[in-house]
Amino acid sequence: MNIEVPTLVLGAVAAAFGVFSIFLAALIGPKRYNRAKLEAYECGIEPTPHAVGGGPGNAAGQRFPVKYYLTAMLFIIFDIEIVFLYPWAVHFDALGVFGLAAMALFVFNVSVAYAYEWRRGGLSWD
Repeated sequence: MNIEVPTLVLGAVAAAFGVFSIFLAALIGPKRYNRAKLEAYECGIEPTPHAVGGGPGNAAGQRFPVKYYLTAMLFIIFDIEIVFLYPWAVHFDALGVFGLAAMALFVFNVSVAYAYEWRRGGLSWD
Protein backbone atom coordinates (compact mmCIF):
# COMPACT_ATOMS: atom_id res chain seq x y z
CA MET A 1 0.00 0.00 0.00
CA ASN A 2 1.31 3.45 -0.92
CA ILE A 3 2.31 5.67 2.00
CA GLU A 4 0.29 8.66 0.70
CA VAL A 5 -3.03 6.78 0.51
CA PRO A 6 -4.10 7.41 4.15
CA THR A 7 -3.36 11.12 3.76
CA LEU A 8 -5.34 11.30 0.52
CA VAL A 9 -8.26 9.41 2.09
CA LEU A 10 -8.26 11.78 5.08
CA GLY A 11 -8.20 14.79 2.73
CA ALA A 12 -11.08 13.36 0.70
CA VAL A 13 -13.13 12.69 3.85
CA ALA A 14 -12.45 16.24 5.12
CA ALA A 15 -13.43 17.79 1.76
CA ALA A 16 -16.57 15.63 1.54
CA PHE A 17 -17.54 16.61 5.09
CA GLY A 18 -17.09 20.32 4.29
CA VAL A 19 -19.17 20.13 1.11
CA PHE A 20 -21.83 18.00 2.82
CA SER A 21 -22.05 20.41 5.78
CA ILE A 22 -22.52 23.45 3.55
CA PHE A 23 -25.13 21.65 1.45
CA LEU A 24 -27.01 20.41 4.51
CA ALA A 25 -26.98 23.85 6.17
CA ALA A 26 -28.36 25.46 3.02
CA LEU A 27 -31.01 22.77 2.75
CA ILE A 28 -32.36 22.61 6.31
CA GLY A 29 -31.13 25.89 7.83
CA PRO A 30 -33.54 28.66 8.81
CA LYS A 31 -34.26 31.19 6.10
CA ARG A 32 -35.38 34.19 8.14
CA TYR A 33 -33.84 37.15 6.37
CA ASN A 34 -34.19 40.66 7.72
CA ARG A 35 -32.69 44.02 6.92
CA ALA A 36 -29.88 43.74 9.49
CA LYS A 37 -28.71 40.36 8.18
CA LEU A 38 -28.59 41.56 4.59
CA GLU A 39 -26.43 44.62 5.37
CA ALA A 40 -22.66 44.53 4.99
CA TYR A 41 -20.70 43.99 8.20
CA GLU A 42 -18.24 46.84 8.74
CA CYS A 43 -16.51 45.85 12.01
CA GLY A 44 -19.01 47.70 14.19
CA ILE A 45 -18.89 50.87 12.10
CA GLU A 46 -22.24 51.92 10.71
CA PRO A 47 -22.11 51.50 6.92
CA THR A 48 -22.70 54.66 4.94
CA PRO A 49 -23.69 55.05 1.32
CA HIS A 50 -20.77 57.46 0.80
CA ALA A 51 -17.52 56.40 -0.79
CA VAL A 52 -14.66 55.45 1.52
CA GLY A 53 -12.55 58.51 2.17
CA GLY A 54 -15.45 60.79 1.45
CA GLY A 55 -15.37 63.79 -0.76
CA PRO A 56 -15.16 67.52 -0.25
CA GLY A 57 -17.42 68.46 2.63
CA ASN A 58 -18.23 64.82 3.47
CA ALA A 59 -17.15 64.08 7.03
CA ALA A 60 -19.17 60.85 7.31
CA GLY A 61 -17.03 58.67 5.06
CA GLN A 62 -13.54 58.58 6.55
CA ARG A 63 -10.64 56.25 5.87
CA PHE A 64 -10.29 53.21 8.07
CA PRO A 65 -7.12 53.62 10.18
CA VAL A 66 -4.16 51.53 9.02
CA LYS A 67 -3.03 51.26 12.68
CA TYR A 68 -5.48 48.38 13.07
CA TYR A 69 -3.75 46.36 10.37
CA LEU A 70 -0.28 47.13 11.74
CA THR A 71 -1.35 45.88 15.16
CA ALA A 72 -2.86 42.74 13.63
CA MET A 73 0.34 42.03 11.70
CA LEU A 74 2.40 42.54 14.85
CA PHE A 75 0.19 40.07 16.70
CA ILE A 76 0.58 37.50 13.90
CA ILE A 77 4.37 37.90 13.85
CA PHE A 78 4.74 37.27 17.56
CA ASP A 79 2.06 34.61 17.70
CA ILE A 80 3.90 32.59 15.06
CA GLU A 81 7.16 33.17 16.90
CA ILE A 82 5.74 31.59 20.04
CA VAL A 83 4.37 28.66 18.03
CA PHE A 84 7.90 27.92 16.81
CA LEU A 85 9.71 28.70 20.06
CA TYR A 86 7.67 26.39 22.28
CA PRO A 87 8.57 23.06 20.58
CA TRP A 88 12.18 24.21 20.30
CA ALA A 89 12.29 24.88 24.04
CA VAL A 90 10.78 21.48 24.80
CA HIS A 91 13.38 19.59 22.73
CA PHE A 92 16.33 21.93 23.29
CA ASP A 93 18.68 19.19 24.53
CA ALA A 94 18.00 16.85 21.61
CA LEU A 95 18.58 19.45 18.89
CA GLY A 96 22.16 20.34 19.76
CA VAL A 97 24.17 23.11 18.15
CA PHE A 98 22.23 22.98 14.86
CA GLY A 99 18.95 23.65 16.68
CA LEU A 100 20.53 26.53 18.57
CA ALA A 101 21.87 28.09 15.37
CA ALA A 102 18.56 27.65 13.54
CA MET A 103 16.62 29.24 16.38
CA ALA A 104 19.14 32.10 16.62
CA LEU A 105 18.55 32.83 12.92
CA PHE A 106 14.79 32.63 13.45
CA VAL A 107 14.87 35.00 16.44
CA PHE A 108 17.09 37.38 14.45
CA ASN A 109 14.59 37.33 11.58
CA VAL A 110 11.68 38.08 13.92
CA SER A 111 13.72 40.80 15.62
CA VAL A 112 14.20 42.50 12.25
CA ALA A 113 10.40 42.50 11.79
CA TYR A 114 9.99 43.86 15.33
CA ALA A 115 12.54 46.64 14.71
CA TYR A 116 10.81 47.54 11.44
CA GLU A 117 7.44 47.75 13.18
CA TRP A 118 8.96 49.86 15.95
CA ARG A 119 10.58 52.28 13.48
CA ARG A 120 7.31 52.62 11.54
CA GLY A 121 5.50 53.64 14.75
CA GLY A 122 3.36 50.53 15.11
CA LEU A 123 4.01 50.32 18.85
CA SER A 124 2.97 53.89 19.72
CA TRP A 125 -0.62 54.06 20.89
CA ASP A 126 -1.85 57.56 20.06
